[in-house]
Amino acid sequence: MPTDFISAISPAAQQSMDQTRIPASFVVAEAALESGWGASQLTQQAMNLFGVKADSSWSGPVYAIHTREYLNGQWVMVNALFRKYSDWLGSISDHAAFLMNNPRYAPAFAWVDGISFAKAIAAAGYATDPQYAQKLASIIKSHNLLSLDMRQS
Repeated sequence: MPTDFISAISPAAQQSMDQTRIPASFVVAEAALESGWGASQLTQQAMNLFGVKADSSWSGPVYAIHTREYLNGQWVMVNALFRKYSDWLGSISDHAAFLMNNPRYAPAFAWVDGISFAKAIAAAGYATDPQYAQKLASIIKSHNLLSLDMRQS
């Protein structure tokens, strides 16, 4: 399953890398982690690799799903709207725009490999999981994803 997922989204991750300088290895590893290697309902139904919700700034299609959230000190089930994309590149490009448009992530763009980029994003407060960068690095290493960053344009 991981090899199929990597094959499916790598072209879009590399195309995005060519335009944004966000390492494809980081994109693929984060998508794998966030979507359960593409197995999540949100990914299968809405091509949403990163669990991006449809807030008031979103004017595109949405996908409603019953999801578990931590509210007021307890886990509850809620209906939530998520962004729906027509293809992998749409999901990846939207996520890239988020990273590029938030100044706190600017230092990460000094790195050209996914592991260093992941560490910089995590250091800037991207995820609440203290092991986030290590989890991405493990996925990158175990699936030889750094090779995606070596693409010749």
